[in-house]
Amino acid sequence: MKTIGFPISSKEHENRRAIVPRDIAKLTHPELIRIEFGFGDVLGISDDEYRAVGCRVCTRKETLQADIICDPKVGDADFLSQLHKGQAIFGWIHATQNRDITDAITNGGLTAYGWEKMFDNGRHVFWFNNELAGEAAVLNAFQCYGELPFGLNVAVIGNGNTARGAVKVLNMLGAQVMQYNRHMENLLREEIGNYDVIVNCILWDVNRTDHIVYREDLKRMKKNAMIIDVSCDRHGGIETCIPTSIEHPTYVVDGVLHYAVDHTPSLFYKTFSFQNSEIITPYIEQLMQDMPGKTLRDCLLIKDGVIIDQEIIRYQKRRCSVGEKE
Repeated sequence: MKTIGFPISSKEHENRRAIVPRDIAKLTHPELIRIEFGFGDVLGISDDEYRAVGCRVCTRKETLQADIICDPKVGDADFLSQLHKGQAIFGWIHATQNRDITDAITNGGLTAYGWEKMFDNGRHVFWFNNELAGEAAVLNAFQCYGELPFGLNVAVIGNGNTARGAVKVLNMLGAQVMQYNRHMENLLREEIGNYDVIVNCILWDVNRTDHIVYREDLKRMKKNAMIIDVSCDRHGGIETCIPTSIEHPTYVVDGVLHYAVDHTPSLFYKTFSFQNSEIITPYIEQLMQDMPGKTLRDCLLIKDGVIIDQEIIRYQKRRCSVGEKE
């Protein structure tokens, strides 16, 4: 049996919580759950409510001593260096895109299960969070823009869960929406001058060296246009994208406002927390029992410091090869 710790995220404006008492009560051994003091305060849930369902409420240090550490933004956590060989982490890691995170996990001899790689019968387990990312980004970005979408021409790049969330809100707010998929990138560049706003929802392939929207394309956009990069991959689909924060969400390049907050679902942290808690509970049970099912086995990125995920291996080899040539 494994203990599982839930620390409070240290990331700026990150109020999402991975689990709530109602779902802990469903576990066969809630006493193996460790919750950091004050974990549920932002949700209006007291420590006593967590204690009432049988889990242990303790200090941050004690929480981080659990066998498995669960945190939505565990890849950005400041505590990875405090963990020891044999422990595991469970959350969004994005190790392929971030070499520093990969190095911290491998150097520490840790095991990592990445939420970004969790699929059930082909559907991403966290599809709801992806949809919420699109919804939240549009709502927050237009606040920064100072104008409602009503009557504006908006291009949405992508047709997955994130794009669906963005389109849903844009339609509700009266925007004129045109959607482009991965096979219509050249068409978008041809028609880019038609749009007041471009919303990018495509998770970028780290092996690509080109872009969907180049800096030179910004010159052909409408005056005072805006780009909302929900995927916010640095210099990825949008060449001029640099991930931003909730506190400082925008910047301007060549007269185009850029919005690239990298964790927009945290703007609606209560919506996320209660929905996500229900989603991950079966997987918490599997991890606790040390009996991971197929979904967990398939999202195993690193095992005891050894990289398992082939995408990470291929990407690192390519980077090394490019580095040698340079």
